[in-house]
Amino acid sequence: MDDRAEIKEFLASRRARITPEQAGLPAYGGYRRVKGLRREEVAMLAGVSVDYYVRLERGNLSGASDNVLDRVARALHLDDDERQYLYDLARHTPAPTATRRRNSSKRLRPALQHMLDAISDAPAFIHNDRHDLLATNHLARALYAPLLATPRRPANLARFIYLEPVARAFLPAWDNAADDVAAMLRGEAARNPYDKDLTDLIGELSTRSEIFRKRWADHNVRQHRASVKRFHHPTVGDLELNCETMSMASDPTLTLVIYTAVPDTPSADALRLLSTWAATQEQPEPGLHERLT
Repeated sequence: MDDRAEIKEFLASRRARITPEQAGLPAYGGYRRVKGLRREEVAMLAGVSVDYYVRLERGNLSGASDNVLDRVARALHLDDDERQYLYDLARHTPAPTATRRRNSSKRLRPALQHMLDAISDAPAFIHNDRHDLLATNHLARALYAPLLATPRRPANLARFIYLEPVARAFLPAWDNAADDVAAMLRGEAARNPYDKDLTDLIGELSTRSEIFRKRWADHNVRQHRASVKRFHHPTVGDLELNCETMSMASDPTLTLVIYTAVPDTPSADALRLLSTWAATQEQPEPGLHERLT
């Protein structure tokens, strides 16, 4: 990812979505040549000179203090995820001398697989920042059977969502899932711009999926948070599951995901049925991480 181009496009896209009225500026009649705010209006709201803001929007965040970034974020009405994204972009400017973060993990300590195996009543899995599925318990393997039916390893959630037609039937809220994974990949690309595998994944998705290209061009960013996920499993039908995520203290590039159903609901019944089905169908592979290349 070209840092300067990304900064320019991100700031310009955030500026374009805010009207003068939303920014608390007087609404004058007549034609406006630009969509959203003008650069000079953002500069005024952020308390910086027009020349300085123009320099920022041209992709030069070098030397910008946290105070300046915070004022720009407020002027552009950035949410928490977008604000963090702006800070991440600034930290990697200029790219050649930025502090490099190690690539997202591909392998796991055996103790983490043991932990997943000990979670018997809820689908649980671990993925890295590229959304490679690195390890699962038996219920997660059963739930994600359509994903794991694809031959490529490590199985990748982003690749599955955008490149596998079956994903649309498996994920009733497919549009939301596609939005979320593109936005999370964009955030990770700013945090870790030197991860070649991540860059390759984004390049593959951009080449093979027009829908991904359009979502990537929106410059939306998002981080993991608690949510409700909906699935249509080919064997047990519809499930609506609460999703909790947490970063692993031993490796911040890893995320633990656990799905639970509200007790005494059809989804809880379907989850129990899924567990029974899994017990009859599966001869568990060794931890997925042992097969990674």
